[in-house]
Amino acid sequence: MNIVSFIIPKTKESTLIYQQDEGSFFYEKLHQHGEIQICHILIGEGTLVLGDSVNPYKKGDIIVIGSFIPHVFKSDIEASSASKMRSLFFTKESFGTDFFDLEAFDELHSFFDKSSYGFKISNCKTRITSLFTKIHKAKKLQQFILFLELLKILTTAEHQRLTSFVYDKKYSPIEGKRMTDVLEYTFENYNKEVSLEAVAEVAAMTKNSFCKYFKKVTNKTYFEFLKEIRVEHACKLIRKQMDLRIIDVAYLCGFKNVSNFNKQFKTVTTLSPSAFKKLI
Repeated sequence: MNIVSFIIPKTKESTLIYQQDEGSFFYEKLHQHGEIQICHILIGEGTLVLGDSVNPYKKGDIIVIGSFIPHVFKSDIEASSASKMRSLFFTKESFGTDFFDLEAFDELHSFFDKSSYGFKISNCKTRITSLFTKIHKAKKLQQFILFLELLKILTTAEHQRLTSFVYDKKYSPIEGKRMTDVLEYTFENYNKEVSLEAVAEVAAMTKNSFCKYFKKVTNKTYFEFLKEIRVEHACKLIRKQMDLRIIDVAYLCGFKNVSNFNKQFKTVTTLSPSAFKKLI
């Protein structure tokens, strides 16, 4: 399975693409596309891998994904049997090479800067949801007017940056297959013991070459990435199964002992598992 340079379906006249995805799960291949994507999650939850980061997503989330950032929505079908998402796709040049450089759009420049790292909206969700609903029903001209209003809100809304590092090159087909195979292996085996030998074999590289390569494209070690996957799954278990003991959560997510689990959980969330549980 390769990282797909995904082509968003459109006609020659298309500038702003509105798309609705619905099914048991979202598109599950790690992919990238030239368009910026503004997503509104209507139904479903799971894990979003975006660039070098691992983030939960859930119903009601508003997420912006920048141009060519590799990403995949891994739907949690145990938590939700259905998934539904509305998206807008566009590039900075969709409406003309210099369109967004016009003085009238000076206040939108920070939106494009922020989009290159991806971000999730923290407030204004009711207004944004309302705009998405109107865009869904609107004709082309009205869609465009509503889209500009949406950009204005997204530019000033409070947000959470989703990734701290973006590899500034497109993945080659070989790199795409390598990273996708590693990602799939990690999601399938995070709750087991994972050795460097095993994951390097998945990547078809020597251990030393794999370590250097993974660090180059993600700015973190593989085991830092694995830790984030494990902690994200631990957070889900704690939220959904409050009766589970912390020691049980640790073992179910691939940690060998509670002491190490507590330490690693805190490095990712800034809270101990027990403190995290009390906040729920």
